[in-house]
Amino acid sequence: MTSFAALHHADAPLLLPNAWDHASAAALAAQGFAAIGTTSLGVAAAAGLLDGAAATREETLLLARRLGGGPFLLSVDAEGGFSDDPAQVAELARSLAAAGAVGINLEDGRADGSLAPAALHAAKIAAVKEAAPELFVNARTDTHWSGDGREAETTARLDAYQQAGADGVFVPGLSEPARITALLTGLDVPLNILYTPAGPSLAQLGDLGVRRVSLGSLLFRVALGAAVAAALDVRAGRPVTASAAGYAETQALTQALTKS
Repeated sequence: MTSFAALHHADAPLLLPNAWDHASAAALAAQGFAAIGTTSLGVAAAAGLLDGAAATREETLLLARRLGGGPFLLSVDAEGGFSDDPAQVAELARSLAAAGAVGINLEDGRADGSLAPAALHAAKIAAVKEAAPELFVNARTDTHWSGDGREAETTARLDAYQQAGADGVFVPGLSEPARITALLTGLDVPLNILYTPAGPSLAQLGDLGVRRVSLGSLLFRVALGAAVAAALDVRAGRPVTASAAGYAETQALTQALTKS
């Protein structure tokens, strides 16, 4: 079992914050997070591209090369692998592993709101595990976002992804405790849930049996909202109340990961 996989079997669930650039990753690492993910929305939005449209392969690889092998374990959100060709997804996985990433998140949701065929997504997972067996594959199904959330569809997809070699499974949009508990009965791998402010707390999710809790694009969206709010405060003559890192502290983030 790799050190990243072991974090999914600790006493408390793994809280995985998601960064979108070097500075955000360095700031999170400075607070002691042992593992950090990337957010595909943050990476795409920062580049002026759409999330989920298979448009950010190069930006994702560039960020992985900047962050991989640092003082934390890096898991990369790769949308659906940026291709429907399992061989191309496998090549992406090799590149991410070479960059120092220890995990990859692969989703079956598509930009048009549909779901990729379960067999195709399972083939991508199998190809990744063959190409880079050390990568922790977190197989995401968007049945609760793009589908109708039926337990039967979710269970069938997760079973196919487990059989294909997924190391963990991810069901964003699922937050009802009873449905989480029911889903866990059919799983042999750790379950990842997307944190939502209106849903169960980290501790409550852990009590249910969830082993990984991701923040997704939440931190990026909070940062974006705080930046705009600060600008509006200044324009309106109000004091800026949001906390801000100092100049020297922010400058230090440039070297924080490379020196570790």
